[in-house]
Amino acid sequence: MGKNNRKLIQFISTLITNGNLKGFWDRGIYTGTLKKGCVPGLNCYSCPGAISSCPIGSIQAVMGSGKYKFSFYIFGILIFIGMLFGRLVCGFLCPFGLIQELLNKIPTPKFKLPKWTGYIKYFILAIFVILLPILWVNDIGMGDPTFCKYICPVGTLEGGIPLVLMNTTLRNSIGFLFKWKMLILIFTIILSIYTFRPFCKVICPLGAIYSVFNPISIYRYSIDKDKCISCGKCSSACNMGVEVYKTPNHPECIRCGECKTICPTSAIRDTFSNKMFSKNKVKCITKKG
Repeated sequence: MGKNNRKLIQFISTLITNGNLKGFWDRGIYTGTLKKGCVPGLNCYSCPGAISSCPIGSIQAVMGSGKYKFSFYIFGILIFIGMLFGRLVCGFLCPFGLIQELLNKIPTPKFKLPKWTGYIKYFILAIFVILLPILWVNDIGMGDPTFCKYICPVGTLEGGIPLVLMNTTLRNSIGFLFKWKMLILIFTIILSIYTFRPFCKVICPLGAIYSVFNPISIYRYSIDKDKCISCGKCSSACNMGVEVYKTPNHPECIRCGECKTICPTSAIRDTFSNKMFSKNKVKCITKKG
């Protein structure tokens, strides 16, 4: 899929997931029936335009409910999407991913983040999304959505800033927490200008969840060994730092298709198969049966 087609899908997805334009006019948050469900990408519940909930915010809400519930419904949706597409959602459906990519187009010297920083998002998922909402509770046993409250720059951009600008009471009550999150947002924006999708690579817990499924998802990339000449052009074109011809379904791959576009021999292909249910395994199961 070409660059222009992907950008068009990103724009359309952003408009759909934030299609409640009435919310900006009414200066409020949509709380109708659609908010009971989740969008596949990271999109703040508190954005006046948001028509559905954020999966990460929903996970924290259930985990911190004081009843120690596991969010089977939300995790089930994420596992289903992950098994089908892996991190394709990150590359095509995430509004904040689009914003970072547009910022990165500003002409400046670019640099790549160290590969070890990619592991930070797994720490954030485990600690701030799952453990702290369960363990760090108030007097009545309710936990805070710690990732949303203390880290998420997406919530600040999509929810915090619009609501503060539209509400005099909120403007008058701005405290340290809002200023802290503004610093995180500003740092993320500046970093996005100089390096590709830093939030997605380092911080995003939703990307951490989807990345687990990249090597086993049904939709995947495959390398035609007969065509591949190991020229390395695909790896050079990959803004996520993946050595595509070696590991085409690396956890960091967002399926953007840049590698396929630049490959001189068209050796990289879209395929639909699942390594968990390969032909060899099916034969073994059949023989045992």
